[in-house]
Amino acid sequence: ARGETLMTKMLACRGRLLLRRHRLSHSHSHGHGAVVRVRFALKKTGEVIETEARVGDNVLRLAQRYEVPLEGACEGVAACSTCHCIFDGDLFDTLPEASEKEEDMLDQAFGLTETSRLGCQLTVDESFEGTCITIPEATRNFYVDGHVPKPH
Repeated sequence: ARGETLMTKMLACRGRLLLRRHRLSHSHSHGHGAVVRVRFALKKTGEVIETEARVGDNVLRLAQRYEVPLEGACEGVAACSTCHCIFDGDLFDTLPEASEKEEDMLDQAFGLTETSRLGCQLTVDESFEGTCITIPEATRNFYVDGHVPKPH
Protein backbone atom coordinates (compact mmCIF):
# COMPACT_ATOMS: atom_id res chain seq x y z
CA ALA A 1 0.00 0.00 0.00
CA ARG A 2 1.14 3.53 -0.71
CA GLY A 3 2.87 5.23 2.23
CA GLU A 4 3.68 1.93 3.91
CA THR A 5 7.20 1.11 4.98
CA LEU A 6 8.63 -2.18 6.14
CA MET A 7 10.37 -2.41 9.50
CA THR A 8 12.65 -5.40 9.77
CA LYS A 9 14.47 -6.66 12.81
CA MET A 10 17.36 -8.03 10.82
CA LEU A 11 19.84 -10.85 11.29
CA ALA A 12 22.61 -8.42 10.38
CA CYS A 13 24.29 -7.04 13.49
CA ARG A 14 23.38 -10.30 15.31
CA GLY A 15 19.62 -9.60 15.45
CA ARG A 16 16.49 -11.75 15.17
CA LEU A 17 14.19 -11.63 12.16
CA LEU A 18 10.74 -10.08 12.67
CA LEU A 19 8.63 -8.07 10.25
CA ARG A 20 6.19 -5.25 11.05
CA ARG A 21 4.50 -2.55 9.00
CA HIS A 22 4.35 1.13 9.91
CA ARG A 23 3.02 4.06 7.96
CA LEU A 24 5.53 6.71 6.98
CA SER A 25 3.30 9.71 6.48
CA HIS A 26 3.34 13.43 7.13
CA SER A 27 1.37 12.88 10.34
CA HIS A 28 4.24 10.82 11.73
CA SER A 29 7.14 12.77 10.29
CA HIS A 30 8.04 16.41 10.35
CA GLY A 31 10.72 15.89 7.73
CA HIS A 32 10.00 16.86 4.16
CA GLY A 33 13.12 15.57 2.44
CA ALA A 34 14.47 12.36 1.09
CA VAL A 35 13.92 9.04 2.83
CA VAL A 36 16.99 7.37 4.38
CA ARG A 37 17.39 3.96 6.04
CA VAL A 38 18.51 4.01 9.68
CA ARG A 39 19.03 0.92 11.86
CA PHE A 40 18.77 0.80 15.64
CA ALA A 41 20.74 -2.00 17.38
CA LEU A 42 19.39 -2.91 20.81
CA LYS A 43 22.38 -3.88 22.94
CA LYS A 44 20.15 -5.53 25.56
CA THR A 45 18.48 -8.03 23.18
CA GLY A 46 20.73 -8.08 20.13
CA GLU A 47 17.82 -7.11 17.91
CA VAL A 48 18.27 -4.66 15.05
CA ILE A 49 15.33 -2.57 13.91
CA GLU A 50 15.48 -1.14 10.40
CA THR A 51 13.58 2.11 9.91
CA GLU A 52 12.91 4.64 7.19
CA ALA A 53 13.31 8.29 8.16
CA ARG A 54 12.77 11.52 6.32
CA VAL A 55 15.55 14.06 6.31
CA GLY A 56 14.68 16.43 9.16
CA ASP A 57 13.19 13.76 11.47
CA ASN A 58 14.25 13.96 15.12
CA VAL A 59 16.20 10.80 16.10
CA LEU A 60 14.22 10.30 19.35
CA ARG A 61 10.85 10.64 17.60
CA LEU A 62 11.99 8.33 14.79
CA ALA A 63 12.90 5.65 17.34
CA GLN A 64 9.59 6.05 19.16
CA ARG A 65 7.64 5.81 15.89
CA TYR A 66 9.19 2.38 15.29
CA GLU A 67 8.76 1.29 18.93
CA VAL A 68 12.49 1.31 19.60
CA PRO A 69 12.84 1.37 23.41
CA LEU A 70 14.29 4.87 23.62
CA GLU A 71 12.52 6.58 26.48
CA GLY A 72 12.95 10.35 26.27
CA ALA A 73 11.67 10.96 29.83
CA CYS A 74 12.09 14.74 29.54
CA GLU A 75 10.13 14.70 26.28
CA GLY A 76 13.06 15.91 24.22
CA VAL A 77 14.38 19.01 26.00
CA ALA A 78 17.84 17.66 26.98
CA ALA A 79 16.95 17.46 30.67
CA CYS A 80 17.75 13.75 31.06
CA SER A 81 19.86 11.07 29.38
CA THR A 82 17.18 8.46 28.63
CA CYS A 83 17.50 8.94 24.86
CA HIS A 84 21.24 8.18 24.94
CA CYS A 85 22.38 6.74 21.60
CA ILE A 86 25.76 5.49 20.43
CA PHE A 87 26.63 6.45 16.85
CA ASP A 88 28.96 4.90 14.30
CA GLY A 89 32.27 6.77 14.37
CA ASP A 90 32.03 7.97 10.76
CA LEU A 91 28.56 9.47 11.29
CA PHE A 92 29.48 10.85 14.71
CA ASP A 93 32.27 12.90 13.14
CA THR A 94 29.72 14.66 10.89
CA LEU A 95 27.24 15.57 13.66
CA PRO A 96 27.00 19.13 14.97
CA GLU A 97 28.78 19.64 18.28
CA ALA A 98 26.84 18.89 21.43
CA SER A 99 25.74 21.87 23.52
CA GLU A 100 27.02 22.26 27.06
CA LYS A 101 23.55 21.28 28.32
CA GLU A 102 23.62 18.06 26.27
CA GLU A 103 27.13 17.23 27.47
CA ASP A 104 26.03 17.72 31.10
CA MET A 105 23.22 15.19 30.55
CA LEU A 106 25.53 12.78 28.72
CA ASP A 107 27.79 12.77 31.78
CA GLN A 108 24.92 11.00 33.58
CA ALA A 109 24.25 8.46 30.80
CA PHE A 110 24.62 4.72 31.34
CA GLY A 111 27.38 3.21 29.17
CA LEU A 112 28.75 6.52 27.89
CA THR A 113 31.14 6.23 24.92
CA GLU A 114 33.18 8.66 22.85
CA THR A 115 30.44 8.58 20.19
CA SER A 116 27.44 9.03 22.54
CA ARG A 117 24.78 11.66 21.88
CA LEU A 118 21.20 12.38 22.97
CA GLY A 119 18.74 11.37 20.27
CA CYS A 120 16.44 14.26 21.14
CA GLN A 121 19.11 16.76 20.07
CA LEU A 122 19.75 15.39 16.59
CA THR A 123 17.93 15.43 13.29
CA VAL A 124 18.36 12.98 10.44
CA ASP A 125 20.15 14.15 7.32
CA GLU A 126 21.44 12.31 4.22
CA SER A 127 24.59 11.20 6.07
CA PHE A 128 22.43 8.88 8.23
CA GLU A 129 21.72 6.61 5.23
CA GLY A 130 22.50 3.01 6.20
CA THR A 131 23.90 3.86 9.63
CA CYS A 132 23.39 1.73 12.72
CA ILE A 133 22.63 3.57 15.98
CA THR A 134 23.20 1.50 19.13
CA ILE A 135 20.79 1.74 22.06
CA PRO A 136 22.57 0.98 25.37
CA GLU A 137 21.43 -1.85 27.64
CA ALA A 138 19.99 0.49 30.28
CA THR A 139 19.28 4.12 31.10
CA ARG A 140 19.51 6.26 34.18
CA ASN A 141 16.16 7.94 34.73
CA PHE A 142 16.13 10.52 37.52
CA TYR A 143 12.57 11.46 36.56
CA VAL A 144 9.48 10.14 38.37
CA ASP A 145 9.69 6.36 38.87
CA GLY A 146 7.25 4.52 36.68
CA HIS A 147 6.43 7.51 34.42
CA VAL A 148 6.62 6.63 30.75
CA PRO A 149 6.13 9.67 28.51
CA LYS A 150 4.15 9.31 25.30
CA PRO A 151 5.27 11.05 22.10
CA HIS A 152 3.07 13.97 21.05
